[in-house]
Formats: sequence, structure tokens, C-alpha cells
Amino acid sequence: MKRVLTLFLLSLTAISLMGQETENNQVVLLEKEFDKIDGSWSGKLSMGINSLGLCFNIINESDKTICTLDVPEQGGVGIPTELVILTDKEIEIYVPTLGLKYKGFRKSSDIIEGTFSQHGIELPLILNPGKLKANRPQTPKKPYLYRSEEVTFYNEAEGATLKGTLTYPMLEYRYAKGSIPVVVMVTGSGGQNRDEELFDHKPFLVIADYLAKCGIASLRYDDRGVGESTGPTYNMTTLNIKSDAEAAVNYLKSLNEFGKVGVLGHSEGGTIAFMLGGDNCVDFIVSLAGAAVKGIDILVDQNRVQLEQRGLNKDLANSHSTVLRAIFEDRINKVQVTDNEKYISEICAKNSIVLPTEIQSSLSNFITFGGIWLDWFLAYDPAEAIKKIKVPVMAINGDLDLQVISKSNLKVLEDNLEPNSKNLIKEYPSLNHLFQHCNYADALNYWKNEETISPEVLKDIANWINSIK
Repeated sequence: MKRVLTLFLLSLTAISLMGQETENNQVVLLEKEFDKIDGSWSGKLSMGINSLGLCFNIINESDKTICTLDVPEQGGVGIPTELVILTDKEIEIYVPTLGLKYKGFRKSSDIIEGTFSQHGIELPLILNPGKLKANRPQTPKKPYLYRSEEVTFYNEAEGATLKGTLTYPMLEYRYAKGSIPVVVMVTGSGGQNRDEELFDHKPFLVIADYLAKCGIASLRYDDRGVGESTGPTYNMTTLNIKSDAEAAVNYLKSLNEFGKVGVLGHSEGGTIAFMLGGDNCVDFIVSLAGAAVKGIDILVDQNRVQLEQRGLNKDLANSHSTVLRAIFEDRINKVQVTDNEKYISEICAKNSIVLPTEIQSSLSNFITFGGIWLDWFLAYDPAEAIKKIKVPVMAINGDLDLQVISKSNLKVLEDNLEPNSKNLIKEYPSLNHLFQHCNYADALNYWKNEETISPEVLKDIANWINSIK
């Protein structure tokens, strides 16, 4: 569940999408080595009643100095920067893609005082050694009370080698061979590691730990191109990711150790769970906020509700959505755009819409953003796979999910799933896209929230799987 960086000052050019990140092509400008400046330096920007933590990571290598930026609260990790070292006490860091600059003066061994600037706004920023720390009380600590082993399996059709962790139940000797249910965990969009790690949360590790204590095995793996997994990553769509998940299912079946083999997916992974169920290759499905509505509807609704949540009035948010839908429909129909500004203006005129210049400019980013992955996702309708599912389905959403809107999503499932007494379709109050308890204002602030996943959701997943094994 990756998201595009939201920028530090609210910007309409970075509305959250279920998309992919760009490559970290680091650019470094170095004039003179800054003595002992290497390591992580972090601080907080204060913006009225709000604050935002930043961390610059400076690494002195033999022939160059590299600097990256982390904005954990917004999901930004390893953002490439341009580093200019002026003297042994002065430093400048630029992020041209975000229009960002930091100029600092080293006051002592553990203090850099400086000014952060972006889009004409300047704010003081003091940096101290060390990374920003988050409290994550649900993250399991070793030694674990169960057996886990590192495994490797292959998607030979696509040339991918996937590495992950196979976790067995606690007190596994009590279970007869071939009786233990097992789930393949499939992450959300964008490359993620086996723990689906984001905002310092490790939801898949937390889920695997809980399931192991409830007699359920699990396989979680690094997405290809992340961690220890390898394989082609260029021009991937959800179909390629589904192919890897199916390879994981086949691997588990080949071991002849388990009972029913299911799939547990989050966000895009939940959509993949529906796809695998429609293909009749798993015994049960757990979809955590998996998209059931059409891709174009997911993204238009997602942008609208997030704009409103961030303070844009409803009329402007609705107008923005109208134009955005037109852009996406043209992408589905492969309409070529040569003049972005003229194109957006024509859509506004056709729909009798008046939008501020900055909003029109931000909308132009969606004309090409996301590449082939987004083109495929926009046109995809999960309902076609959902209609074919015969196995038990657990599909859940939080009512404060601002990425996969609960009401419309669950309705598609209720209307299209074949009746099955074992199905569980449920909406949880006051839970967001990660199934964290929250209020509306903080529904997207995954970093701030110390809870990784609701204990009630964990309990329901385990109880449901055990009820159908």
C-alpha cells in the first residue's frame, strides 16, 4: 500500500493513489567533506498546531557522499537529494522534485540549526543526531514461541525468485499432519517487504504472530525487487503480482504439510485474493480492504474524500473528481494528450467547471502518472472475478478507510458474491485503511498511530479461519 509522497505543505499535486514509487536515482554534489556529519539527523517542522518530522541520512562513502530524506509520517523513505557541503560548518540539501531546500549551520557536535524552505515558505528546522523513533507496541519481539523458517520459491513463468518466511503454529506437534490451515499473505500496491512494512508498522508480522498462536500457519514473502526477492519489475501490473501469489500458493501445496490453503491480502493484495478465488486455486479468502469496485471508481472516490478530509470544500472536491474521472476515462480509452494545460481547460469547459489554476495544474499530473500499472488498474473490474468465487470469503473494511471506501466496496461484494453461509462481510467502526483505531481527522496519519492493527480484527481473522478449516 504505497502512496505518493504528500509533500510537506498541503499540495493538490500529491493526492494519495494506490500506485507505485519512482526509482531512487540519487544525485550528489560534493564540494568539500563535512567532518563527522555522516549518519542520520532528524528534526520537526512546526506549522501552527501541526508538526512534521524529517530525517536526513548522510552516508560518507570512499568516493562520494550520499544524502537521502525520510518523511516517515507521509510514508517517504530514501528520497534522493542533492547535497552541497559549503564549509566545515555549513550544509545545503536540495530536493528539486519537491521544490525543497534546507540550509543549515552546525552549532555543535549534535546540533544543526537551519531553515527549511518550500514553494516560497520558510520555516526554522533544528536537526539532532539519530532517526525519528516510533512506538510500535504490537510488533512481536524475539524469541518467538513458534517455529519460522526462511524459504524460497519460484515463479518460473515470469523468472521471479521469491524469498519469505514460513511460520508454523505454536505447539505445532499437537496438530496432525495435513490438518493445519495456512495462508499466503499478499501485500498492497508498490514493492513491499514480507512484513508489509510501512510507517514503521509491520502488519503482516503482527498477523503472522497472532495466527501462529491460534493454530494457523502463514507464508509472507518479499515482493520481487524488494528485500531478498528478485525478478522483472519493469512495467508490472496487478496480473504479475497475482502470478507471484499463485506461485506461493502452489509452493505451499507442494509441501504436503498443510490442510486448507488460503490467501490473505491487504488493499491491492485483497483484490488479488478475489482474483485467485475466482480462479478456484485457493480454499478460502481473507480480503483486508481489497478493492471490489472498479479501479477508476476507487481512485476517483479516494481522491474526493481525501480532499474533503484535508479541508477542501465539497463543491471544489466534486469538481476536481469530475475532471479526474474524465482524465482517467481517456486513459482507459488510450486518448493521447499533447498539451496538458489545454486538455484540462477543455475538460473544465465541457463540464462547466471553474477550478483555480493550481488545482488545474495538479490535475495534469494524473495524465501520465502511474504508467502501465495505473492504466491496467483503472480499467479493471474486480466484480467479474468475485462472481466466480465458490470458496468461503472473509472481506472487511473500516468505515474510516479513506483509500478503499467501505460502503461502496462492501456493497459490490454483497451484490456479487455467491451465497455461502461461511462468508463474512463486515464493516468495522472507527478503523482506517490499515485497520487502526482512529478519528476522521487522523484517518490517514498512519505514522502517528501507535496501533498496528485492531486486536478485534486479528481475533476475527483467526476465529473465522479456524471455523472453516
